[in-house]
Amino acid sequence: MYISAKADRREFPQVDVNVDFVVAGGGLSGVCAAIAAAREGLRVALVQDRPVLGGNASSEVRLWALGATSHLGNNNRWAREGGVMGEILELNLYRNRQGNPVIFDMLLLDLVSQEKNIRLFLNTALMTVESSAAHIQAAAGFNSINETHYRFTAPLFCDATGDGLLGFLAGAAFRVGAEEREEFDEGMAPQENFGHMLGHSIYFYTRHTPEPVDFVAPAFALADITAIPRYKRLTSHLNGCDLWWLEWGGRLDTVHDSEKIKWELWKIVWGVWNYIKNSGEFPEARNMTLDWVGLIPGKRESRRFIGDYMLQQKDIIEQRDHYDAVSFGGWSIDLHPADGVYSKLDACLQFHSKGIYTIPFRTLYSRDIDNLFIAGRIISASHVAFGSTRVMCTSGQNGHVIGQAAALCAKRGWTPRQLAQPGHVQLLQNRLMENGGYIPRRALTSLPPATITASSTWHLAELPPNGAFQALDDRCALLLPLRAGERLPVLTLTLAAAKAQELAVTLMASKLPFNHTPEAILGERLLHCLDGEHRYTVDFGYRAPHDCYVFLALAQNSAIRIALSDAEPVAIKTVLNRVNPKVAKHSRQTVDGDYGVDEFDFWLPQRRPQQSVPSIAFSPPLRAYAPEAAIDGFMRPSDHTHAWVPDREDPAPELILQLTAPTRLAEIGVMFDNDFDHAMETAQWGHNERVSPNCVKAYTLWVNGRCIATVEDNTRSWRKHRVALAEPIAEVRLRIQGTHGGIPGVFALHCIAAD
Repeated sequence: MYISAKADRREFPQVDVNVDFVVAGGGLSGVCAAIAAAREGLRVALVQDRPVLGGNASSEVRLWALGATSHLGNNNRWAREGGVMGEILELNLYRNRQGNPVIFDMLLLDLVSQEKNIRLFLNTALMTVESSAAHIQAAAGFNSINETHYRFTAPLFCDATGDGLLGFLAGAAFRVGAEEREEFDEGMAPQENFGHMLGHSIYFYTRHTPEPVDFVAPAFALADITAIPRYKRLTSHLNGCDLWWLEWGGRLDTVHDSEKIKWELWKIVWGVWNYIKNSGEFPEARNMTLDWVGLIPGKRESRRFIGDYMLQQKDIIEQRDHYDAVSFGGWSIDLHPADGVYSKLDACLQFHSKGIYTIPFRTLYSRDIDNLFIAGRIISASHVAFGSTRVMCTSGQNGHVIGQAAALCAKRGWTPRQLAQPGHVQLLQNRLMENGGYIPRRALTSLPPATITASSTWHLAELPPNGAFQALDDRCALLLPLRAGERLPVLTLTLAAAKAQELAVTLMASKLPFNHTPEAILGERLLHCLDGEHRYTVDFGYRAPHDCYVFLALAQNSAIRIALSDAEPVAIKTVLNRVNPKVAKHSRQTVDGDYGVDEFDFWLPQRRPQQSVPSIAFSPPLRAYAPEAAIDGFMRPSDHTHAWVPDREDPAPELILQLTAPTRLAEIGVMFDNDFDHAMETAQWGHNERVSPNCVKAYTLWVNGRCIATVEDNTRSWRKHRVALAEPIAEVRLRIQGTHGGIPGVFALHCIAAD
């Protein structure tokens, strides 16, 4: 054995890392930013102070990642996040549909490790920042595992640390706590009794055992369970991660008091488990044990940094669009009392908007530091708006935006503020959509002129019956798309009534054509149902003034059953007027105060694969799936399907795109139907399918008569293919060879011209 000689001074190694882009923080926002930038050619350093990636979605915390789809609990149809965040959700569904958080850790590491332009630094905590004249030159950190100091230099930095460590050290302006109601005219701004900050939570896992398991509580465990006003909501049937309301710390400094908050949460968790195990209230808990208790808390709120725009409550509720819209959100404005688990108030105050809202690019960079992007829950938003933007899938999608923006800034020599200018930001918006991102109410405008035809198109004459019936136990509705000037076809449906009676059928629509909240009544009919099974025809004579979805709504009546179909048509949904207790208390959003929000009904789809579709005939057929939809620049359903669907009898479906002028192409992107309604929660929930049936599984891509791509086992909605040919391209063909069992739908066949 060799023993080092005594030395007067010893130093840890120092490593200098020079890259194009430094991303501090390895949660979902940081991961998405790093991947997006790396794929655009930037050399990226991804610096994470934990041993795993994923932040609150990692195995260290184990919260499911969720965003605008909101557990399918509101009226945000087809709202799952796109781009890199969407790719992560779809890959996790395919490789980890059981929701194992350890597998999710692996998946993120796998994705990052495959990017040759990313250097990953785990267990590396940033501690100092070198900056001058509102510009960051370098950030330095220490890895306690390999005892190494690192100094990171780059022209551009991104703070995705959760607490805004990089921005804080650089001197960027930030806010803590809630604004007064008057500052932004926000009705949801909390008063002092509610408190001005959200706290932390620690989760736990339980497991059933074949034999009884004894449990002796630690001395620090909460002894008096009645100190938790909601303790009667505790049950042995809930997983500990369902108990998100075991929250505390909102009255403290949620950064510097985090260790104190953690110990109080441990006290709560072990006290709750002791109550479940040993109170005698839950006999079944005798054969249960704890599998895991979190060692670090999941943080909700700390610093929020100030950009050139601050998102506010009215941006969300009124769904204001911004010239620099680059992303979207859809989670409710979800605020929690600062006293958390010890509060006598409701565990949360939640209000939804009537649809998804856009997020401007000006909220994603610091107003003070000219080369600093801000990502995750620290973006420029008021405390109230933060109640919606804070969730992880929204944060991940914003991270993708930042990665793309960093690449454009590096290429053009711009600061983030220069990129945000009206004459520049469209470059970012187009590049996001060229990479599978989605911006509501905005079309991709960089497509070269082209015409498109198809081997066939499905004109929807009938959703054929399968012999099954379903009782109308809830108000239900079928969302049907109409083009401007199109007349709703005469509709025929099959009903089975227990006795002769009447059934109200209503045609409704949203006041905003891109929303899916039925609030305007367009027509009403009364069906005189006979005893037994009969077909009934409904004609509303309605002609759409603009592209929109209409709701064919049937009243609740458990004594009447409707015939069902096995067909699952692309971008046509059945929704029910019911409550999802995960995100709402009632089937209608009601307002019991001056909060500045709307009242409306929730119309919710059933979770895959329990979705049901009524058998219905259309006369004349509904023309919902034109091939032109694949090049209209929209990426998914909104005010219409924006999809091409081939005839169901077409043995070789094909789209043929003819460029108006032969053009050199860099990439071709295709967007398939992988059910953008599906929430795809990352952990704990579990899912019945690895991929949606309508998703195209096998296809080929042809350019100027030559096959450039053959894909045999696709599981993703967005696929991009690089075009290696230097010659101008006149024709592109997409040939569909199979799906995962359903009806194929194509939302985009996009040609991206070479520079």
